[in-house]
Amino acid sequence: MTSAIPSDRFLPLLFLLFLTASIPLRAAVELVEIINREEVKGTDYELITGKLHFTIDPKLPGNALISDIALAPTNAEGMVRFTSDMRLWSPKNPDRRNGAAWVEIPNRGGRAKPSAAMIEQGFVLLNVGWEFDVNDRENALTLDAPRIQNQDGTPIRGVVSAQMTPIKASTVEKIQYLPEYPPVDINGPDSRLIVRPSLAYPDGEEVPRSKWTLQDNLLQLEGGFEPGLTYELFYLSEAPIVAGLGYAAIRDAVAWLKHDPESLAPVQYAYAFGSSQCGRLLRDFVYLGFNTDERDRIALDGVLSHVAGAGRLVLNERWSTPRDLAAFRTTSYPYADTAQLDPVSGHKEGIVDNPRVKHAPKIFYTNTASEYWGGGRVAALTHTDAAGREDVDFPDNVRSYFFAGTSHGPAPFPPATSAADARLADPINATPVVAALREAMHLWVSKNIDPPASVYPKFRDGTLTPVAGVRFPKVPGIASPNTIRAGLRLNNPIFADGAGGGTELPLLVPQVDEDGNDLGGIRMPDLAIPLATASGWVFRSPSQGATDELVILKGAWTPFAVTKAQREKNQDPRLSLEERYASKDEFMAKVKLTIEQLIEKRLLQAEDLELQMTQASTRWDWVVEHGNSEAP
Repeated sequence: MTSAIPSDRFLPLLFLLFLTASIPLRAAVELVEIINREEVKGTDYELITGKLHFTIDPKLPGNALISDIALAPTNAEGMVRFTSDMRLWSPKNPDRRNGAAWVEIPNRGGRAKPSAAMIEQGFVLLNVGWEFDVNDRENALTLDAPRIQNQDGTPIRGVVSAQMTPIKASTVEKIQYLPEYPPVDINGPDSRLIVRPSLAYPDGEEVPRSKWTLQDNLLQLEGGFEPGLTYELFYLSEAPIVAGLGYAAIRDAVAWLKHDPESLAPVQYAYAFGSSQCGRLLRDFVYLGFNTDERDRIALDGVLSHVAGAGRLVLNERWSTPRDLAAFRTTSYPYADTAQLDPVSGHKEGIVDNPRVKHAPKIFYTNTASEYWGGGRVAALTHTDAAGREDVDFPDNVRSYFFAGTSHGPAPFPPATSAADARLADPINATPVVAALREAMHLWVSKNIDPPASVYPKFRDGTLTPVAGVRFPKVPGIASPNTIRAGLRLNNPIFADGAGGGTELPLLVPQVDEDGNDLGGIRMPDLAIPLATASGWVFRSPSQGATDELVILKGAWTPFAVTKAQREKNQDPRLSLEERYASKDEFMAKVKLTIEQLIEKRLLQAEDLELQMTQASTRWDWVVEHGNSEAP
């Protein structure tokens, strides 16, 4: 019996058959399945979507460290196969390519596209699905990796868990992070619900089993969930996935792009950008040695790890849940790039300085204040010893940039609140600096032009301090942050003893000036010439519960009083606008000078001047109009 091929599937199948015939069987990328090619409107680019089919040898040293790879099913040749979604943007004319690609690591399956600057300069852009647990998200870029079982064919079972901290009262909460791990028996003895007073620490009480139910990933609790408390659900699941193949997918896709004769957009250099979850992934990618491909060549020439702090992704282990926000579950020893002796475990390793790393890329770390203050990301440990007591310099191939007064993701302007009784969210935006650093990375790799010098807080100049030493001003309505804690370090599965998992992490943060604004970092114009105090931390409001806990990875913006009389009435120690600036014109002149200095340092680009000036003018007008309330 034969059946007709639907017309909308014929073209992809034709490409697949053509490629099958033209690409010989080999390790790494075995097959490129093209699903669609389309011109990108208004550009000379095309977008190619499809799938990359991988075949790897589980016995190669670079693959053998993938957790559970030895249990993965193999073909007749003993190879492990898996597939990944791909999106490739490239100039249609090969002569327009500038010889370099940006590999944009998808965040929870998201899709990136090239900026106008990338298109103008002729960069190739590649998206590769590396994450297995986003199949329930529409149009997500995914990794199709094998599940495993015991060698005798019996199922592998284990307990999985997910956390949530409600910001408002509810009776039902959706379980976000376990879509690929359904329960074997939700009524079994391994099913538990723990309620905790703190997200960062494991103390808590078990909720009686009769008071909660789970159906279709919806957790229902008799009496409801209380804002500010943390709930953690546990249950038994089976058939874990070889999640660490996500690292191999990135490595081998880059090797294909750079070296394969059948590459759809050959390039000489490849740089990866990853933000938050994906920045942590890139730190782990380098640490585990995946930047050396199967033929002993460098994969990524450059890495820009954004807002990762000292965290890494918990991916290369059984029952991994990479989609999880990973608040306080992301940082394990080691933290710095150069090997540092761990006073807890006695081990000595670094992210770059360890036996697995044969090809270290050039690296930029970019962090906001939130990665120093909250979520267990302890960014300061990337540039101190493991005990958090002394400065440690970065190696020559690494630069680090701290964006003072910023939060994990900038809030929109005009500023808003996350709840009616919450403080204004922090709108300071360092994204233009990241764009300038992308250009600096390309010049560093392709032309050996040194990038801007690192800018980050240090013990040696007094801009880094243990949290108890922060001199935050006593602004009415803002609690002191001096007793905030960092949480506990995770186990590191590389080491049999876990390398001190469960040990309290030291919390080192930027020191502040008399306004409470961060020292020791790159100051955007609206922090250098301030209208407000901007912090990368903020306590939960009364309606959100747990007012002694931080809102994870969020910041606050507290405008100055407009007049001296208002400031004195509010008992605000920070100078008012009229005490700082004689006029808006004076304010704008100072802003312009700051922008020009950042451009000179190559931390902003010339085209940023007009937009930054407009932004400063808008924010001045807003503060003057709205800054007459009786409380800051």
